[in-house]
Amino acid sequence: MFVQARSHLHTVRDWLRFAASRFHEAGLAFGHGSTDAYDEAAYLILHALHLPPHRLEPYLDARLLPDEAERVADILERRVTLRLPAPYLTNEAWLQGHRFYVDDRVIVPRSFLAPLILERFEPWLARDVGHALDLCTGSGCLAVLLAQAFPQASVDAVDLSADALAVARRNVGDYGLERRIRLFEGDLFAPLGDRSYDLIVANPPYVDADSVAALPAEYLHEPPLALGSGQDGLDSTRAILRDAARHLNPSGLLAVEIGHNRDTLEAAFPHVAFDWPDVEGGEGTVFLLTREQLAAAGSA
Repeated sequence: MFVQARSHLHTVRDWLRFAASRFHEAGLAFGHGSTDAYDEAAYLILHALHLPPHRLEPYLDARLLPDEAERVADILERRVTLRLPAPYLTNEAWLQGHRFYVDDRVIVPRSFLAPLILERFEPWLARDVGHALDLCTGSGCLAVLLAQAFPQASVDAVDLSADALAVARRNVGDYGLERRIRLFEGDLFAPLGDRSYDLIVANPPYVDADSVAALPAEYLHEPPLALGSGQDGLDSTRAILRDAARHLNPSGLLAVEIGHNRDTLEAAFPHVAFDWPDVEGGEGTVFLLTREQLAAAGSA
């Protein structure tokens, strides 16, 4: 059908209708920047045509040149046949209006922590931030947002994957932040020695084993290391909670994303007074704890 499309479709509108039809027909899964077939088709078509990603309407009736139609057909066909997440086809992901380079060495950025970072964790953060830490940094997107939200801060970013850190290094360079963001390879706090921070954020793997087994094909292209974390999805979170207090300065804040594991986490840590900020589209997905709360929980 893609062969016929190359000969018979002429306008952006034509290709948009065709793409949405093929995406529905193929039963594609979304969630890597788009939530439905129409939005994802629009994004991929605009990207292939080198047009702004949020301005479809002015171009709907524009006719495509043969080379342009070939580029559009190619990216749409690859989305259907390979079931790759759209950001791996375009090598870009958008988070809170910021563009980041991505490929299959990193999970596609989609963190509920991002808006909290850009809001500077007000009113929960009770001290100035001179040193911040991003655990499980992946593409480095949250480290970049930390550096932008707290322009006086130095930022450390850690990941277990050397491949992920190569992508993070590219994004740090794209934003000109090489002097302010340091990248460390290792398991959580292990490569940091006795360094301490005013703010620690973490978006660790948190998908439980049953959910990993049921993931659609698109998600299985992402690094397994960045998805699952033990039977209940909380192995990494447990390790963070165990060691975070000794890496936080007085009145320092820990912020961790855990997906939809709130009930499981609270059952596992009944004496910890987790704070759950309101996050658009992700209620109960991020918890906050101060150093003092962590210390109190450790002695309870």
